[in-house]
Amino acid sequence: MAVSGRQTGRPTLEEVAARAGVGRGTVSRVINGSPRVSDRAKEAVGQAIAELGYVPNRAARALAGARTDAIALVIPETESRLFAEPYFLDIIRGVSAELADADMQLLLTLIRSSKERQRFEQYLSAQRVDGVLLVSVHGDDPLPDLARELGVPAVLNGRRSAGERVAYVDSDNVGAGRSAVDHLTGRGCRRVATITGPLDMYVARCRLDGYRQGVEAAGLPADDRLVAAADFTEEGGRRAMRELLDRCPDVDGVFAASDVMAAGARGVLREAGRRVPDDVALIGVDDSAVARLMDPPLTSVRQPIEEMGRRMARALLREITGADPEPCRVVLPTELVVRDSA
Repeated sequence: MAVSGRQTGRPTLEEVAARAGVGRGTVSRVINGSPRVSDRAKEAVGQAIAELGYVPNRAARALAGARTDAIALVIPETESRLFAEPYFLDIIRGVSAELADADMQLLLTLIRSSKERQRFEQYLSAQRVDGVLLVSVHGDDPLPDLARELGVPAVLNGRRSAGERVAYVDSDNVGAGRSAVDHLTGRGCRRVATITGPLDMYVARCRLDGYRQGVEAAGLPADDRLVAAADFTEEGGRRAMRELLDRCPDVDGVFAASDVMAAGARGVLREAGRRVPDDVALIGVDDSAVARLMDPPLTSVRQPIEEMGRRMARALLREITGADPEPCRVVLPTELVVRDSA
């Protein structure tokens, strides 16, 4: 015989939100003790939880003021890309250094498929971390907005657009492209090409904007044949350089939007019998170990990658503790480091 009125399952966040007359994100912020919730909303959510007669364990922990003492560092890349790309390792080094004395467990999370993305979204919804650091975000990445909706503090490495609402630490990517092209044209290059990153990433579009500003400032004609899109990988740099040589064999300067892509471009130029820098001057971005070890050593735009990792972790900790009511928005300067390739 059934017992009248007895619940057979846990109420969900959606059910609590419906009872309280607020959004799901507001419920999550209330149960996680976020300071960015009105007293009225807190009262409505608390009453709805009481009326439903059950508080999920994770919410009970949050209401009691407990935390997971864990932060997720999310990188949507494969292991091979993670360890081949110095940029990611420098970010990890900076984050780890900043968290060393914070009594926080750092959880490195690689997202390589839609299934893994769904699994992490469920993990995030279960409030199993106190905050999230997101690296290499594309324009359509839903994770920053999901974290915001759930009231989970999040800081991005870079931005998805000029109007980014989630906290971020970025570098001056327009300035990086502009300074590279200014240097190339200043040394006499007149057919300056660029190898971009994926154009669904704001960082790649900004570096392309900087390239175009530099070309215009030098009084050179804009030529879309001198622009080749790639993917921040060495092989992508190789493919793009082949395209550029096929379309514009008289190219005499190349701005690659990363050192790794510049390394790929350097290999293709060598195969084509083009000397660097005598025939083609070459510049990358990051000032990584790749730049210093290339032959010839690569001129590169330095961005303070490790410092970005530190600043991201510092901003996230302040957001978790409620010390910063407004999202962090930081853009760090870049600097051209001249070596033999240009």
